[in-house]
Amino acid sequence: MEINLPVLNSGDIVVRKLHKRDARILNEELAIGANWLIPWEATNPYGRTSRIISTKLMLKTARKGTLIPSVVTYQGQIVGQLNVSQISWGSLSSCSIGYWIAERFAGKGIMTTAVALMIDYLLLDLGLHRAEICIRPENKKSLRIVEKLGLRFEGVRERYIHINGEWTNHNCFAVTKEEIPNGLLSKVRAPIQN
Repeated sequence: MEINLPVLNSGDIVVRKLHKRDARILNEELAIGANWLIPWEATNPYGRTSRIISTKLMLKTARKGTLIPSVVTYQGQIVGQLNVSQISWGSLSSCSIGYWIAERFAGKGIMTTAVALMIDYLLLDLGLHRAEICIRPENKKSLRIVEKLGLRFEGVRERYIHINGEWTNHNCFAVTKEEIPNGLLSKVRAPIQN
């Protein structure tokens, strides 16, 4: 059953459900930022990989309740995407989070705030117990996000995801509900830098 994501916001930063109409803007951002994003993008090891986001496929998967596709906006403009996948209930009650942001908006604290908003929603409101984020060790900007939020390092997943044409190692970070009784948003200290 589809999870109905409410609009999550902190000031000018909003995380909201992905809509079909967002596809054009997201795909334009992917094209503009190709050199910025290609080193971190998942690829298909068994065939052709398309850089085009299939909102239709994401929304279809979301109806099964295992994916929450969302966009991140800043001052009303779509600046990136934040997806929650591998949603499991019952004794696991866990999920995985992935995200990207347009290069011109990176380093401003936008995605850090967006991730905090989403994790707070997932663990404190939706009722999941654990959220994880897996990041390539070379991706210093994404590592900075989990560092600022204080996510716990759990280890290395070797050859975990096919990225940019090869199986790559990822560092795994996680947080459980017990670790954030007041939420992660309270850890986001610095205001957005213009």
